[in-house]
Amino acid sequence: MYSEISKWIDNVLKQDIPTSVVAFCFNLYEDGDSRWSMELVGTGSYNVDDEDWACDEVTNFGTRENNFSWNESGEWNEVLDKMISELKRYLDKGACANLLKSKGEIGVGFVDGDIEMLFSK
Repeated sequence: MYSEISKWIDNVLKQDIPTSVVAFCFNLYEDGDSRWSMELVGTGSYNVDDEDWACDEVTNFGTRENNFSWNESGEWNEVLDKMISELKRYLDKGACANLLKSKGEIGVGFVDGDIEMLFSK
């Protein structure tokens, strides 16, 4: 799955990132029938004490219409753990890892749940 995620992120980040973006969040969705999806948003704020920072969306990079989707059996927490692992791998060696990390904060989580931080300056 890593190569598909990597290609998707690389393609998403070919576009310009607004200067007002200070953090990124990978939003996960359960679509039903063992189908999951992920979008990437850039936010205009970040607050370690308020997980609603991910709602301060500046851009979704078109990923709401062109999200990363996959089939996987399992509970939401298993899917989250796997995606945390895949995204950390990307942040270690992905082509746009430094671009993501340049803004400072990177999180991942289900849109109606807690955010797990992947990277923080």
